[in-house]
Amino acid sequence: MTLPLQKLDAIQSRHAIITDRLSSGPDAETYVALSRELSELDPVVAALRDYQAAQAELAGVDAMLADPAIDAEMRELARSERDEVAERVDALERQVRLMLLPRDAADERGAILEVRAGTGGDEAALFAGDLFRMYQRYAEMKRWKVEILSESEGTMGGYKEIVAEVHGKGVFARLKFESGVHRVQRVPDTETSGRIHTSAATVAVLPIAEDVDVHIDDKDLQIDTMRAQGAGGQHVNKTESAIRITHLPTGIVVMMQEERSQHRNKAKAMDLLRSRVFDMERQKRDSERAADRRSQVGSGDRSERIRTYNFPQGRVTDHRINLTLYKLPQVMDGTALDEVVDALTTEHQAALLASQEG
Repeated sequence: MTLPLQKLDAIQSRHAIITDRLSSGPDAETYVALSRELSELDPVVAALRDYQAAQAELAGVDAMLADPAIDAEMRELARSERDEVAERVDALERQVRLMLLPRDAADERGAILEVRAGTGGDEAALFAGDLFRMYQRYAEMKRWKVEILSESEGTMGGYKEIVAEVHGKGVFARLKFESGVHRVQRVPDTETSGRIHTSAATVAVLPIAEDVDVHIDDKDLQIDTMRAQGAGGQHVNKTESAIRITHLPTGIVVMMQEERSQHRNKAKAMDLLRSRVFDMERQKRDSERAADRRSQVGSGDRSERIRTYNFPQGRVTDHRINLTLYKLPQVMDGTALDEVVDALTTEHQAALLASQEG
């Protein structure tokens, strides 16, 4: 399948127009907007130029091979060179094709990360805590900022539920395939007979919504105030600083009690509500686009079992792409999580390429 030349011509033309306009000294707002657009086009144009140079080189080698006057030694050299150049042309063509894939507009954003204990009681809460720490360490390595919005601790440690905002460039792109059910197989610390237990935790990753992404009407909200509660249900302060917001059209409920200020809790609850409504709209749009989303990597189906962490065997298996790594400690400390994320991203890109070619 050949590259879409019309689209590539349009990209090169737009790149030249922007470069020209930037050199003419536009106003500050236009300069920022054009610079942002140019930074997105630069790598595409650079890859395209490399591809065109490699194509020209291949044409030169072919012309040499077609020349009957060329001697046997030179012909042999040209043949071996042709294989190498042809390989480079194919690799550069794939690179350009990947760059032209439709991008998820939310990829560059931060994300809301929600981890909830599933089946397995105290052990599930401990595992939810392990998963959240894995993402925290991964975020530290990426120099992302993690801010906990709400947490409910398990009786033996870990979390029944924890919700955090992760801020940084490209957070959603790296974490979006984490949504789903994560299963653990291990001997719990509380188990005296040494039997392996299976428990689970659910992860949801939503792009952080901005005001312009979703309109929420005040009349669609039911806002309740109450006193914040600690473990066991006892009130932890005497003022009604905790906030519960119900979005009536969708039935989404958000509770926030981490801050002592009612105003701060309301602001955080609104941010979380906006992201959940935005995510619901994105999910609906995506499911309309693809009749069978489960065939895609990262379909976002929160009930789908996506990964198993087997501690006795030291392995992690991602069921969506049949990837097994015997690096469980490195995955859990965040250092090998990129290997899983990269494999999922590559598979997702391959599926997108195949759908375009089909």
